[in-house]
Amino acid sequence: MADHLEASVTLPSEPASVSAARTYVLSTLAEWGLPPTTETAETVRLIVSELTTNAVQHTFGQSPTFTVDIELDRDEQLRIGVTDSHPRFPKRLPAAVQQDNGRGMVIIRWLAAECGGRLRVRPTREGGKTVSIELPWTVPAQPVTAAGQQEP
Repeated sequence: MADHLEASVTLPSEPASVSAARTYVLSTLAEWGLPPTTETAETVRLIVSELTTNAVQHTFGQSPTFTVDIELDRDEQLRIGVTDSHPRFPKRLPAAVQQDNGRGMVIIRWLAAECGGRLRVRPTREGGKTVSIELPWTVPAQPVTAAGQQEP
């Protein structure tokens, strides 16, 4: 495989774009060798859902679009970043029992750490921010079934 692969898509900041972003990321990673039926693909699906949902919900209409960037370096490191033009950085909200939101960044951080990766938030030159995850690139030799067992 190539030393460096990258892909990017810019979508409108609206709820339907969350599904479009998930589909784009997973189909791109499948082209790069990650079967969609693996545990890693499911983890990436959830992370992309949380990142893009945050970009839609928490920019308060001040970011008309968001961009999803995917990079794979030397078949070792996967980075997925979501950039929006809203200047406010994510805040960890208290997750009260009656609260329906505020847990996205905690979920993303936990999933990334569970895979041996990390979460980063960086400002952009234009005044927005990029929230990204970096994960080790691990492609199983065999697809994982729904029960979590590798197929023979």
